[in-house]
Amino acid sequence: MKPAFIFPGQGSQYVGMGRVLYEQFDAVKKTYQEASDILGYDIAKLCFEGPEEKLNQTEYTQPALLTTSIAVWRALGSSADIARAVAGHSLGEYSALVAAGAICFSDAVSLVSQRGRFMQEAVAFGEGGMAAVVGLSAKEVEAICNVVVAEGFEIFPANFNAPDQVVIAGRKNGLEKAMPRLTEKGAKRIIPLSVSVPSHTPLMKPACARLSDALYKITGKDISIPLINNLEAKAITKWLDVRTSLVSQLAFPLLWDQTIQNMKAMGVDCFIEIGPSRVLSGLMKRIDRTARVINAEDPEGVARVAEAIKGGVC
Repeated sequence: MKPAFIFPGQGSQYVGMGRVLYEQFDAVKKTYQEASDILGYDIAKLCFEGPEEKLNQTEYTQPALLTTSIAVWRALGSSADIARAVAGHSLGEYSALVAAGAICFSDAVSLVSQRGRFMQEAVAFGEGGMAAVVGLSAKEVEAICNVVVAEGFEIFPANFNAPDQVVIAGRKNGLEKAMPRLTEKGAKRIIPLSVSVPSHTPLMKPACARLSDALYKITGKDISIPLINNLEAKAITKWLDVRTSLVSQLAFPLLWDQTIQNMKAMGVDCFIEIGPSRVLSGLMKRIDRTARVINAEDPEGVARVAEAIKGGVC
């Protein structure tokens, strides 16, 4: 088997994530403590107890999700070297880069904490949002967004997640204008996401410059296992390319559907989702129902993935 490790992004968080692993693995306890020391607050308490409203605020969501995903990764005790590629959905790119050895965990925690703050300050809390549109093609969603933009509202296609799922993002009034038109066009469902900023849109350009400055202050490494990036769905290994991609990613649409398709073209035949929830596993069913996917987020999942890797079935 030729696996890929994939890591979830915002919207996958929930109160209680990581708690059971924390109770069973010393490596997980150390991961949460390391992050808490860097952040200056108890990230384990936030992940395990909430409150949900705070956990869903971008500046807290991002380090919480990164920490939980890397806690799962460390509990698994695997190496990215067995994989054909790694990828992460938006914020999940940072988890993927830690797993691949491009950046150390402590730098990643600091970076995503700043990233979340930069993004929240670019569009104030409560003024922006995102929603998943199910049942329409990318072209149909783009056409309606263009009409709403022409009327003076800011709304954009943000995530091309699957052939029949596109996430839109923008200011709240833009979402309110676009959603009923998408329903009229034939959208099966429109699902507001637990994200407090309009990621992957031009509204994030002020955050890009600040993130670029933060990235220049850390030392990253080239990697031997390619990252399939969100920006272009392209395999990259050089740190300079990674750094550029991470900055631009904030203001441009996320190409997840194409990312998966390109990994399949590279020979990947098993996808291992590392982190809370099963959002990426669900998207995989929309992209390719024949793809083998397994998830690790709790002790049972970690054991299942470890056994699959050991047995060469993933």
